[in-house]
Amino acid sequence: MQRYFVAEEQLQDEVITIEGDDAHHIVRVMRMKQGDGLYACVNGRTALCSIAEITNTTVKAAVVQWIEEQNELPVSVTIASGLPKGDKLELIIQKGTELGAAAFLPFQASRSIVKWDDKKGSKKTERLIKIAKEAAEQSHRSRVPAVETPVSFKQLLSISKDFDACIVAYEEEAKQGEKKSFAGTLEGLQPGSRLLVVFGPEGGLTEEEVRQLREQGAVPCSLGPRILRTETAPLYALSAVSYYFELMG
Repeated sequence: MQRYFVAEEQLQDEVITIEGDDAHHIVRVMRMKQGDGLYACVNGRTALCSIAEITNTTVKAAVVQWIEEQNELPVSVTIASGLPKGDKLELIIQKGTELGAAAFLPFQASRSIVKWDDKKGSKKTERLIKIAKEAAEQSHRSRVPAVETPVSFKQLLSISKDFDACIVAYEEEAKQGEKKSFAGTLEGLQPGSRLLVVFGPEGGLTEEEVRQLREQGAVPCSLGPRILRTETAPLYALSAVSYYFELMG
């Protein structure tokens, strides 16, 4: 059954008003009619709804019942990616959403070839947010992960203090045979904890960037013995978090 994310103010007296692209998708793409069912997610809650009314611009859906779901990671994981080339960030956000990331925080790393254009940035961010929303619908998430506007490395350092733990994927640790830091960090987390995972762009993070992150309490670690691409490493990390907390737990 199709799933849509709606804002709190769209819910009034157990009736949800759906507008814009979602209403168009319901009527023109899915060709739903009065009485058809859909899921609506409101601020982390999921409702089974029945379409009550369709107009030229809106769809009104009556809440039939609220559904109890456990489809979010027990820990909140923010993926901080050094700006990569091409459409790699779109891939990270799409697949990272499917794997349960709570937020995405791109940043300008020393080795980032791409330079964020503030004038064009708003449209790019809108596209990334749309990708996250569609991926959340497809994967039956209860929440759409946040997609932040890219920040500087200095801002990233400051933001990292707000998390319960921060790990840095660093290939030099893999080369030196480090195996336990990632698992050890996960062992120290509890349900509801906030984890920041930092990844470099193509070419990785510099030694100086890793040093500064370490000074803020971040833990450099390897993600296995192989060197992963910038778009692969976040997916590996999210899969490992899911396995640890959802399958082993």
